[in-house]
Amino acid sequence: MTLCDDMTTTRPGATGSAGSAGPGTAPISVAVIGTGAIGQDLVSKIHRSPVLACALVAGRNPESAGLRHAARLGYPTSAGGIDAILAAPAPFDVVFDATNAMSHAEHWRLLRPLGTLLVDLTPSKIGQMVVPTVTGTGAPAGAAAGGGRNVNLVSCGGQASIPVVHALASRFPVQYIEVVSTVASTVAGRATRLNLDEYVATTQHAITAFSGVRDRKAILNISPAVPPATFRTAVHAIIPGVLAEPVRAVADGVAARVRAFAPGYEVIACTATGDRVTISLEVTAVSDVLPRYAGNLDIINSAAILVAEQHAARLGRSGQPGRSARTGVRR
Repeated sequence: MTLCDDMTTTRPGATGSAGSAGPGTAPISVAVIGTGAIGQDLVSKIHRSPVLACALVAGRNPESAGLRHAARLGYPTSAGGIDAILAAPAPFDVVFDATNAMSHAEHWRLLRPLGTLLVDLTPSKIGQMVVPTVTGTGAPAGAAAGGGRNVNLVSCGGQASIPVVHALASRFPVQYIEVVSTVASTVAGRATRLNLDEYVATTQHAITAFSGVRDRKAILNISPAVPPATFRTAVHAIIPGVLAEPVRAVADGVAARVRAFAPGYEVIACTATGDRVTISLEVTAVSDVLPRYAGNLDIINSAAILVAEQHAARLGRSGQPGRSARTGVRR
């Protein structure tokens, strides 16, 4: 697998992620479903984007902090969940699903006929998997098993590890891969805890899909440490005859590319002993609402925003102005 050409990493404006929309790209209408920590950070990142116009934030609890946060920024809110998304006067260009894997299946069933690009931040394994520096940001039209209008961002651990996993397998004869991610319990919300099995299954599936290595394992640790543990992911691999220096060069090259849209991504250690390699990654959040240790949420949200911004650029290049321009949606 090779890096796709559709990921440009510079754009006008200052946001927490790098996008691709050029001057004159019309804003597109987007909605967020889910008002937990992921949803709140998504709304803040959308707020700072010059090409994404937030038209609705929907949850289920009218008293949720996420709905209050969106309202403070001046965006329409609803406690009607997916029904509020469906009741909009026109389909949104993009819907971000920040709920859970079980709910996402129903959301996709309902939204699929509308032509909306559904960006899935749950480990549902339904749509086309996207890891920006590996796949680019666009799901191919007519993709099987969910179609090209459903982009699945794998998992937070997947977003952190897959760029390294893919690069190692592209360069070296990798025999085994194990990915161990640690997140602070204070940012592991209800959906994360409900989806632990889905997280493991989807992350393992992605490891094999993007490396070709079938002997693999994914582990998620939820740490109760005080102060909270910064998000870390360790990639362990068995690579016969490997040397530390070329492995470190590969890891550093990956990190430089990921930092183009997730600036808190760092390689903090890299060792090769015999045929055993360990690459330790740390992601700190660059966010208006997340604590610095919540890099797990920041990296997957940054990828989601990049997908949406480059979708806006593709709509602009194809002469489609985006529904926000057509329906009068404004920030």
